[in-house]
Amino acid sequence: MRVLIVDDEPSIRKTTGLAVEAMGHESTGVPNGLRALKEIETEPFDACFLDLKLGTEDGLAVLEKLLKAQPALPVVMFTAYANISTAVEAMRRGAFDFIPKPFTPEQIRQVLDKVGRNRRLEKRVEQLESQINEESPPLDLTSEEVAMQRTLAIAFKAAETSASILVLGPSGTGKSVLAREIHRRGAQKDNAFVTVNCPSLSKELLESELFGHVKGSFTGAVSDTLGKVAAADGGTLFLDEIGEMPLEIQPKLLRLLQEREYERVGETRVRRANVRVIAATNRNLAEEVKAGRFREDLYYRLNVITLTLSGLRDRPADFSRIAESYLEFFAQRIGKKIRGFAPDVSDAFGRYTWPGNLRELRNVIERAVILAGGEMIGLEDLPEEFAVAADARVVVGGRVTIDELEAEHIRRVLALSATLDDAAKTLGIDPATLYRKRQKLGLI
Repeated sequence: MRVLIVDDEPSIRKTTGLAVEAMGHESTGVPNGLRALKEIETEPFDACFLDLKLGTEDGLAVLEKLLKAQPALPVVMFTAYANISTAVEAMRRGAFDFIPKPFTPEQIRQVLDKVGRNRRLEKRVEQLESQINEESPPLDLTSEEVAMQRTLAIAFKAAETSASILVLGPSGTGKSVLAREIHRRGAQKDNAFVTVNCPSLSKELLESELFGHVKGSFTGAVSDTLGKVAAADGGTLFLDEIGEMPLEIQPKLLRLLQEREYERVGETRVRRANVRVIAATNRNLAEEVKAGRFREDLYYRLNVITLTLSGLRDRPADFSRIAESYLEFFAQRIGKKIRGFAPDVSDAFGRYTWPGNLRELRNVIERAVILAGGEMIGLEDLPEEFAVAADARVVVGGRVTIDELEAEHIRRVLALSATLDDAAKTLGIDPATLYRKRQKLGLI
């Protein structure tokens, strides 16, 4: 590593430099903040040792300037024992660690080893993120549908605040993807994004997962655990499928939202956490409140900003773009040259109801690309239910009911229309009537 040593005492610079170089690193010593900034502007460093007292200079002021010039720089503060409280303040402002004077070469080695471990972890995280990006289709948070455009606009505006957000929508519509993007655009982006899947655990385990527990608080609690709330401190806590959170835990979540306070299971000590909460559900929470399965006060506390994601059937203007994007991604990843979808496939896609929404579309296209034997995705490459959808043709004058004819006509108009409003105009009805007909005919 390249290590910068900033100290106004030549003897400290020399001894620290010798210790650093004996460990196989490079060192550069400078007497003040101005020289340190010039060195950083020339070439970035992997670590920096900075004295809290640089003659007439304030080491904390120099720290802020160094981190502004190179935000990820691990800065280790040198301090006399009498200034430990100042060193703690330096860490609060972004210092990596501190070493009290006088120090030993072993202390230098230990802190540089710690810097090295952090660097390796960061590289590993970068590799994992790169791997995830390579294995997942590119993120598409755009839409040609007016309703989705409005939802996304509200989401990105709300991302800049710390307000709680409730994301509603059927399974597979991308609620968790949107939550991550809100986190990425917010002030919390440099801190953790922590997910808790509410239906996956029992009441006892979910409470422990959220708030942590102390050793011996229940059977199997063999050690203290901090919990997801503590892990998300300063960042975002994403509560997936919150509509299935047990009633017994809901008051504790309400307390966290209102007071920023919580207690670990088996402990009376009150802890604080500054977390931004994003919750998602495919349930109608207003109906859950009426049924007594969800607390009304928690519902209103979560419902500061509500975002509703449309199902895939309600996004006809986006369907082709999304499907082609998935096709291009999986074809490239697998190494096949596939030009597009055969006409009967496009027709079957238009007739299918897509209960699994974007998640189902992604899986269907990945499967089709794997099985495809030619340059076009054919009906034979799709699951059996799509062949059934393709055969379900309704012919004018055939042995079909008026309702079947109406359903088929509405389905085709929806598939060809850019928005639901356009479809309503083509059909000569208002959007509210179209909505009711789609409900009646099972097209939602």
